[in-house]
Amino acid sequence: MPGERAFTVIENEWITLADGTRLAARIWMPEGAENDPVPAVFEFLPYRKHDGTCLRDDSTYPVFAAAGIAGVRVDIRGSGESDGVIDGEYTPLELANAFELITWIAAQPWSNGSVGMMGISWGGFNCLQVAALKPPALKAVISIASTVDRYNDDIHYKNGTHLSAQLSWAATMLAYQSRSPDPALVGDRWRDMWFERLEKEPYFMEEWLMHQRRDAFWKHGSISENFNDVQVPALVIAGWADGYRNTPLKAVEGLGEKAKALIGPWVHKYPHFAWPKPRADFLGEAIRWWNRWLRGEQNGIETLPQVRAYIMDDIRPAPRRDFDNGFWIGKQSWRAPEAANFHVDPSGRLVSGAPIPGAKGHDRYIRSPLDTGTASGEYFTLKPDAEMAIDQRGDDAGSMVVETAVLEEDIDILGRPVLAVQVACDGDWANLCARLVDVHPDGTATRVCFGVLNLAHRNGYEHPAAVPRGEKTALRIELDACGYRFRKGHRIRLSISTAYWPMILPAPTDPGVTLDLASLVLALPQLGAHEKITVKEPDNPDPLPKYIEHAPGTTRRWVTKDMTANRTDYHIHEDTGLSERPGTGLSTRQLREELWSVKPDDPLSMSGQSTWTCDMQRDGWFLRTVSTARLSCTAEEWVTTAELVAYEGDDEVFRKTFEKRVRRDFM
Repeated sequence: MPGERAFTVIENEWITLADGTRLAARIWMPEGAENDPVPAVFEFLPYRKHDGTCLRDDSTYPVFAAAGIAGVRVDIRGSGESDGVIDGEYTPLELANAFELITWIAAQPWSNGSVGMMGISWGGFNCLQVAALKPPALKAVISIASTVDRYNDDIHYKNGTHLSAQLSWAATMLAYQSRSPDPALVGDRWRDMWFERLEKEPYFMEEWLMHQRRDAFWKHGSISENFNDVQVPALVIAGWADGYRNTPLKAVEGLGEKAKALIGPWVHKYPHFAWPKPRADFLGEAIRWWNRWLRGEQNGIETLPQVRAYIMDDIRPAPRRDFDNGFWIGKQSWRAPEAANFHVDPSGRLVSGAPIPGAKGHDRYIRSPLDTGTASGEYFTLKPDAEMAIDQRGDDAGSMVVETAVLEEDIDILGRPVLAVQVACDGDWANLCARLVDVHPDGTATRVCFGVLNLAHRNGYEHPAAVPRGEKTALRIELDACGYRFRKGHRIRLSISTAYWPMILPAPTDPGVTLDLASLVLALPQLGAHEKITVKEPDNPDPLPKYIEHAPGTTRRWVTKDMTANRTDYHIHEDTGLSERPGTGLSTRQLREELWSVKPDDPLSMSGQSTWTCDMQRDGWFLRTVSTARLSCTAEEWVTTAELVAYEGDDEVFRKTFEKRVRRDFM
């Protein structure tokens, strides 16, 4: 394109921290920056710049560099080619290192002194957390698929329930951090660096299980503890198909005018190559964002609506969702939406309006089979296939269901639905899941959003307490954010269950609950005043570079029921295939195999196992690590074990095991 600058790529640049640790950076440098200094965008991740995030990096940073913005992608210590060993997620050391790196970038002769920080998921988290530390050179951030509340909106716990994604992620991190640096970049040191990681890397699950309530561990890095700590402009992006969908609205509510929110139909991916479509021109918008806040260019990006959201319309579950129908809206200023309230009438129908004061209830006892929830999909989705929620009718069979009559007009919502209801339980606690479902005229049931609550956390997440047995207790469940049109001719369904497996893990007992339907109020956030807008799609419909495929990837997930053993198994198989990044000679493959099991009537039968096999190879050189993480339980304890095995060629060269038992803390 006219006006684009030439640039060079520095494949590996060592940045030495004050403590002597060398971190590895990949840098995209606009031509002539030494004479005409440029702003820089910094991303800090443990996902291996050389053979992990390189595919997406090469769809993004060259475009920035051609626009005169340097890109600096750095591996966190102990990952990729960086020295040392990782010490956890978003730790004080990690954030201090990021602060130091920003200072280093701003001091380089090619830098104009202004730095932006961005990322998706881990990088989206830590750019907000680093912003709260106020590095002088950090002028703006772009945070994608992230959180402002590490306890309630990440892969560990959710409203006091235990997410199965926590084990999956512990296995993922064990696999990623046990991989070797590339000898082509670090030379003969590679083997010593590799064995240091193998010997010293932690198994994160052990630490996470020690913090089952929202204590200081989770408050650290949660900018919701004090939004005022973030003083720079923040563009916060997420997709409705992802588990991190609450963050953009929470960010604008907490950060005010400093924040802009963009929410599309996407899975856990950058918007310029995410599914389902329509996509967004992330690169063009990001360049405008950086030029405004890192160069002072008066381009009007700050006048965008505070919230831009895609309102989903007539969505049907499918084996693969490449495109979701809907329309874009903008709200120049975000305020808490007015709610349309629904209650349950004496006939059991969900109707608009508030319940009649003093009405005598139609109590409903519900005790869902513990395998209710197999249509839930993943907590955070990477592909638009069965990782997304599928038809809900199977899960509805194990739930208490109320629904409206056929709608006579469209109902548009944007925000977080809220369920209020009185519940009695004969145990110390139980889990509840509420799902908002769009029922099509043919009966197809699309999950719009869901919310979960551990009853012991009904009054907050820091000090859980047993429920008064047999007494009615008022509960409030805030469902995840959504933007949705319920069409005329459809029905709105509320499905409530005491299990949502394998998304959340069961409590140690299974007492069931009694719902007072006369007290139930479902508040749906109305879309309200808005403007119809257009969100530009990318100019390049296929921005990801092509790698050399040596073996194809495969993906599959399925559920089996052993009628004789009375056991349900949920299986996941994800194989990336063997691919080679051009110009490096390095080929990699990752295989994830996961199995969750439960007996529908026995919460202590729950078990999970996640195994990652990671291969690295080039001519005459082959490494493999196999990381396996397991979780089971007793009535009193969580039991987690892990094993890490490494191979050089055909020879096993390392083996390590982990084992920890942690007392259940109202969970």
